[in-house]
Amino acid sequence: MTDLYQYEAALRSEGYKAVCGVDEAGRGPLAGPVCAAACILPRDLEIPGLNDSKKLSEKKRDQLYDVITREAVAWAVCLVDEKRIDEINILQATFEAMRGAVSRLDPQPDFCLVDGNRDPGLGLPTLTVVKGDSRCAAVAAASILAKVTRDRLMTELDKTYPEYGFAVHKGYGTKAHYAALDAHGLCPIHRRSFLKRYG
Repeated sequence: MTDLYQYEAALRSEGYKAVCGVDEAGRGPLAGPVCAAACILPRDLEIPGLNDSKKLSEKKRDQLYDVITREAVAWAVCLVDEKRIDEINILQATFEAMRGAVSRLDPQPDFCLVDGNRDPGLGLPTLTVVKGDSRCAAVAAASILAKVTRDRLMTELDKTYPEYGFAVHKGYGTKAHYAALDAHGLCPIHRRSFLKRYG
């Protein structure tokens, strides 16, 4: 087993049977939801090319998404929209999305590996792993599920709000996105709490 699988291997040696990886996509953008994913991979599955979603091309992410969704023991995603983000703040919205994703897994995990350094309160044994999406296979898989799900949604939302370029920048604060905001103001999927100067 490669180093990417060492966390799962160590936990299984302690008797855990269903180790889940948890990650999110979309904490930073100015528009759209935050998306969290949870994933339990089979014990002996090694996925060639698996890595942090941010280090992969869109084409490679799409290919791995298909492998993960086909091969995973269980996987789930959860979106928390921009209104809820504005209501409770992005950190709490991210935790809510993570809890939602884990709650939808069947079977339920007996241990969770979470990307980052903050425990989202999953109600299960949890280990937070900084840079977990490049250090743990299940977290890397979750990062791909979350990123692809959110990117596809933002591409769909681009059809409703074509003047903002969401299909290109996915809601992140690029120069083109700010130029569109200056020209058109806010649309319904913008995060008001991120864009107070636009009223």
